[in-house]
Amino acid sequence: MPHETPLITTLVAGFGLAFLFGLLAQRLKLPLIAGYLLAGVVIGPFTPGYVADMGLATELAELGVILLMFGVGLHFAPRDLMAVKGLAVPGALGQITLATLAGLALSWTLGWGIGAGLIFGLALSVASTVVLLRALQDRDLVQTEKGKVAVGWLIVEDLVMVLALVLIPPLAGLLGGIAQPVEEGAEIAAQVGIGPIAGTVLITLLKAATFVALMLVIGRRVIPWVLHYVALTHSRELFRLSVLAIALGVAYGATHFFGVSFALGAFFAGMVMSSSTLSSQAMRETLPLRDAFAVLFFVSVGMLFNPKIILTDPLALLATVAIIVGVKAVSAFYIVRGLGHSRDMGLTIAASLAQIGEFSFILISMGVTLAIVPEAARDLVVAGAMISILANPLLFHLLDKRALRKAVATPAPDKAPPPPE
Repeated sequence: MPHETPLITTLVAGFGLAFLFGLLAQRLKLPLIAGYLLAGVVIGPFTPGYVADMGLATELAELGVILLMFGVGLHFAPRDLMAVKGLAVPGALGQITLATLAGLALSWTLGWGIGAGLIFGLALSVASTVVLLRALQDRDLVQTEKGKVAVGWLIVEDLVMVLALVLIPPLAGLLGGIAQPVEEGAEIAAQVGIGPIAGTVLITLLKAATFVALMLVIGRRVIPWVLHYVALTHSRELFRLSVLAIALGVAYGATHFFGVSFALGAFFAGMVMSSSTLSSQAMRETLPLRDAFAVLFFVSVGMLFNPKIILTDPLALLATVAIIVGVKAVSAFYIVRGLGHSRDMGLTIAASLAQIGEFSFILISMGVTLAIVPEAARDLVVAGAMISILANPLLFHLLDKRALRKAVATPAPDKAPPPPE
């Protein structure tokens, strides 16, 4: 009997099929993402033949998210994040509210309860880290004002989702699911006169604030020092290892000790490392791994997709996609314009957020586990994610064409008159 190697088998199947279908997508002039998603469908549990280990694929995909957010953090200084808070904070909160209400309305027409509708709507409201950053990086927009606003918007969304993930279990009974025991910290808070839900919120915010403070006060000094110390060894291998150890270690510690998501932990690790003069070298060292594991993210999305949903609930699926691509994009555009920013800024943010991804899967899966939402909701979210991820490059292509037409239509400045003789 051959030795069982599920990790190696999953990597071989994921990378191998992603390469083949990516090559096919390139020849057909389709986005490479389409090939990666199709590779996931082929090795997923809903199609015949080999089925990859879904748990392993998801964890490997999480590595891609960590390395992507770490790379973005390397380009961000704390002042950059504070500079966009005036648009990112109200914009993200407003867009989440509108998308959640739209999801709640759709769930009502499908006969689901209010609790199911709230979780379904929240799952449709949050954009994918990987998809957004891939689109920005392909167009060199991460360092622009539009890119910084989009990333700041994403950070606010992630913080809201982290809070939601903490609050859903203790509220499960009220939301129509299986009641869960209240966390020990919330019970302690209740003993000093704070309600259990308020205590849970307070403890969650306190943990997140403590993590951010530690990173900005201590990490900002320690991490660059470690990097410079390793650089003095003149070992490229050790330097690369130190960067990966810091990125993954901080991301894991943020989740394990402070309840913050892997993505946010990695972002702050990169942001405090950005103050080092070696940050550019750190970015170059992590680039190959980042791109490789980002591919596995798209493969893992394809593995979740159940093609039957297209036949069983076509109208509900169309409505779900309309919320993701339509309601989210339109609301983001008008929020940006309403806050006094340019049309170009509004269109870029709208296109960036017209998709969903990793947090959406986590939220809706938790809802199914706690019996708050039906399994059909999870199928709609996954199918909506896959379609919106495929559509997102097309939206940016339309933006690129619009920018090109605008550049062509803009008359060149008149030549200066010749100097007098």
